[in-house]
Amino acid sequence: MNQKITDLERDRTKSAGTLTTNQGVGIAGNDDSLKAGKRGPTLMEDFIFREKITHFDHERIPERIVHARGSGAHGVFQVYKSLSHLTSAHFLSDPGLVTPVFVRFSTVAGFRGSADTVRDVRGFAVKFYTQEGNYDIVGNNFPVFFIQDAIKFPDLIHAVKPEPNNEMPQAASAHDTFWDFVANTPETMHTVMWLMSPRALPKSYRMMEGFGIHTFRLVNAEGAFKFVKFHWKPMLGVHSLVWDEAQVISGKDPDFNRRDLWDSIENNVPVEFELGIQVLDPEDEFRFDFDILDPTKLWPEELIPVQRVGKMTLNRNPDNFFAETEQVAFCPANIVPGIDFTNDPLLQGRLFSYLDTQISRLGGPNFHQLPINRPLATVSNNQRDGIHRMNIDVGQTSYNTNALNGNEPHPARAGESRFEHYQERVDGSAIRERSESFRDHYTQAAMFWNSMSGHEKAHIVDAFSFELGKCMNMPTRKTVVNMLAGVSADLANAVGEGLGVRPEAKNAPNPPASPALSMDNTPKSPKTSKTAVLVGPGFNRSQFDAVTSAIEKAGGTYDAICKKLGPITALDKSIVDCTKTYAMVSSVMYDAVFVPDGEQVAIMKECADARHFIEEAYRHYKTIGFGSQAACLLSRIQQDGENATAGVVILKSSRSVKEFIASLTEGRHFQRGQAVMAPPA
Repeated sequence: MNQKITDLERDRTKSAGTLTTNQGVGIAGNDDSLKAGKRGPTLMEDFIFREKITHFDHERIPERIVHARGSGAHGVFQVYKSLSHLTSAHFLSDPGLVTPVFVRFSTVAGFRGSADTVRDVRGFAVKFYTQEGNYDIVGNNFPVFFIQDAIKFPDLIHAVKPEPNNEMPQAASAHDTFWDFVANTPETMHTVMWLMSPRALPKSYRMMEGFGIHTFRLVNAEGAFKFVKFHWKPMLGVHSLVWDEAQVISGKDPDFNRRDLWDSIENNVPVEFELGIQVLDPEDEFRFDFDILDPTKLWPEELIPVQRVGKMTLNRNPDNFFAETEQVAFCPANIVPGIDFTNDPLLQGRLFSYLDTQISRLGGPNFHQLPINRPLATVSNNQRDGIHRMNIDVGQTSYNTNALNGNEPHPARAGESRFEHYQERVDGSAIRERSESFRDHYTQAAMFWNSMSGHEKAHIVDAFSFELGKCMNMPTRKTVVNMLAGVSADLANAVGEGLGVRPEAKNAPNPPASPALSMDNTPKSPKTSKTAVLVGPGFNRSQFDAVTSAIEKAGGTYDAICKKLGPITALDKSIVDCTKTYAMVSSVMYDAVFVPDGEQVAIMKECADARHFIEEAYRHYKTIGFGSQAACLLSRIQQDGENATAGVVILKSSRSVKEFIASLTEGRHFQRGQAVMAPPA
């Protein structure tokens, strides 16, 4: 194992030494073409120029049709205790084994140059380099998907992509073709509810859940199986942006999530997820009022608990974005002994589609030999040739079975690791129809709605209102609002009121809530939080020190922000270095704001940038701390009524500092000036 890792590391080359061509020929330079005289024409024989420009002309490969905008990281995975009673997969059976991984997070709809913070599904794909071969969990940050059968996937993506007549809008679902697709495809309703929720605006890749979506099998050494769903639970909890904040960030820093992931790893801040599994006995396959193979349905955690079985830690950034993050190739068909598929029709189609896409995108059938895709396990077969073949294959035989080479490589023998399909009996007529058990498209959508807190419901209503407001086709608007009436009358009425649509009366289902679906029930922590401390000449140093020390002790960081970079003199004549300016940053890049007292307060009253910074943080429900004099900078407190001071901490004593950290830990304070929907019963 160690030798194989060394071999993989050997491919991480750094240019040094004598400048050469790609054939290793030393050259004196490549800044000037070969010409006939200093002002003469370039000569065709200039092989150095031709090699350099030809490579440049072919440096771009086709971007992914979906998930084009991605960010990657290396790490390790380790199971907590042996799961050998469930699976023969080695990496899940040995708690002492550390398995290398590569993870790629992504948006789905946008091109490579689109922004990170658009409203969209996020990809969450993990490649395990196990001793038995590569295993990929290719999932999203939603546990469900829009469609039930892979044959509809081209239609979904064509609908959500920019419209073909004008190629607008970029990385957005707020347009006619997407909602026309929804209006004509009721099975989308559950996932559309997730898409309109805060889950579609993750605050950070480090604070985003991942799901394998499909139902798989775990098979143990005795050949017994159980159904399983995979989850990734972020150790910092699940947190999101608010819509206005996400839009501002798209302009201020379109690389917001990518930068956050990169900076965290560079600064040795742990990026940790626990692997969770939901396990179901085969005899319980038909016990529920939903089909466990339907990818538009989740398994409620209250019915089938999530067991946390291992931890993944991302601890190394890629050395080369193209060679690793861009060329990594995930495929749901990459599995290892002890894990197997089910008859989920969306999964069945993905098993073919991913491989087909990668052959086209990465130039041929040998993409698995690229360093980022190459298994650590030994690869031994008689496949040969093909474009971009990197191995130099030796020997006379390129086929099986053979006698000339002693039938090598030989079939895996008893006792050797080998994959065996679970032997499920399959018997049926060839037919193009859905199972009746796949036809309920509204009950789980209603369960999701019933599980939301008041501010989450308000977010969903606002999201539908915005998105359908961008849909110019009135019949489509009406159809979707009427579909929402099949989820909840309150939801349909609230959305319809803003759009001028009166929904039809329907008997919507009213399933019990699933508390695990609300982000209000996620873990909360001040760790890795970022606070903006606004300072100016004559600020109160003792307040500054008390708050910043508490922030760092709690595991957060801070920036001292002023009108200009450099040293700022405090009231006691001490010096603090200002590291950011109002022109460089915005409140949307921080979790909280603190303004100490001092002579600076009078200056900030006249500083439009400072006032906007504070007001914007307040509007996005963030924690704001003030010295007692500085509180006058937030005029909104006098405007927003009884809840105006939620999350606003006035420093009066050391106890106030603790209140500030507690408020920072809580996160957003939605009760502040926010009209919310009624909470779930």
